[in-house]
Amino acid sequence: MTTQLSDTELIATLQARAKVFSFNFSIFSGFCYSELEAENAKLLSQLADCRCHEMEKKLHIPDEKGRESKKGNRKSEEKIEKMPGYNTRFMSHHSKRYVALKVTYFGKRFYGFASEAQMEPTVESELFKAFEKTRLLVGDKKESQYSRCGRTDKGVSSVGQVIALFLRSNLKISATNNGNSGVVLDEQHEGEIDYVGVLNRVLPNDIRIMGWCPAPVDFHARFSCLSREYKYFFWKENLNIPAIEVAGNKLVGEHDFRNFCKMDAANVHNYRRCITLFEISSTDVRYNDNQLWVIKIRGSAFLWHQVRCMVAVLFMVGKGLESPNVIDMLLDTSRILRKPQYTMASEVPLVLQSCEFDNIKFMCSSDAGEALRVHLVNECQIYQLQAAIFHEALLNCVPLSNDQSLLPFQGSKKKVSHVPLMSRPTEPSYEERRAKLNTIA
Repeated sequence: MTTQLSDTELIATLQARAKVFSFNFSIFSGFCYSELEAENAKLLSQLADCRCHEMEKKLHIPDEKGRESKKGNRKSEEKIEKMPGYNTRFMSHHSKRYVALKVTYFGKRFYGFASEAQMEPTVESELFKAFEKTRLLVGDKKESQYSRCGRTDKGVSSVGQVIALFLRSNLKISATNNGNSGVVLDEQHEGEIDYVGVLNRVLPNDIRIMGWCPAPVDFHARFSCLSREYKYFFWKENLNIPAIEVAGNKLVGEHDFRNFCKMDAANVHNYRRCITLFEISSTDVRYNDNQLWVIKIRGSAFLWHQVRCMVAVLFMVGKGLESPNVIDMLLDTSRILRKPQYTMASEVPLVLQSCEFDNIKFMCSSDAGEALRVHLVNECQIYQLQAAIFHEALLNCVPLSNDQSLLPFQGSKKKVSHVPLMSRPTEPSYEERRAKLNTIA
């Protein structure tokens, strides 16, 4: 009667067999190459499978209430990080499927989304750490056929970013998939890994996976996107909302937006984009007599810093510093060849709201969905508590004296005068930038 080996014992056995086999392989490399290679692949596949199951057990340790405890979660993460010998090379022998993931993140502490940034952390780098911790990554980043929909800048948040890549799958490879190197092509999701739940257990609190969807292997998160929608939140204060609405509606349609972006003449040569929706509305959030409003902008694609540049000019209109007609002038690139110099709107209130695709319907298990809601409610309450503390500090400020003689002398603040956009210094035109690049080259 054979004894059942534990996963740990099986891993040790397989590692020992693999080492012995590697030694024999080096000696007999000239003999029976194909048979030895097949045996090696089989061992690697078994080893990867054992490690994946062992890792999943570590991530699914419930607390007394049946939910994951934060303390246990941290311990399991430490154990996962310390597991020896993990290499994505092992995962290449495991079945995989192409998956689209919907991602939300609070951008305040990140140096943008893309990991190509010179500074850390980025949202993307945190995501790939989670893929590696959970043993979901198949091969390296290049082999995973990774793509992202939007490349948000430092400080920008999202509740609807979309990425796509190959991830490990629990499903068996059907006979029709034999020519696809272990790729699961079926749309079946029963019995599949709970990607949302597994990843959210190891991600930092300011990043969450909202849903997943099987995607065709020719899907690309950027180029398959039909439209993107942004929201920009702001306090009304003394802004003229009707004037902003009139000016904003002038942006709708297909235009050359080179005067509403940060120009990248080395890589971008077409500055025509189509805005399909502009809306401005109030929210139910108030602070004292001030109300929070939001601008919603939807388009097929956007240029670098385009939304923040458009909002900056709209705010000038809302303050009465510019006429709504300034939008028409800036869109007329036959007359205004060079962008006037102006400061973009802040990145903090900007949110990538959604990305639209054909035949991509995100889903989430009931357990993962409930855990996600609990987490987001908890984060909201934390920020409300912080706001209450700041408000309490405001109430406890030293009162201002009515007797001006008791105050230290302060020189009168000089009011900064507004220079009309059409009278400001300008940036180099696209043609001038290209000519400079050609000279350098």
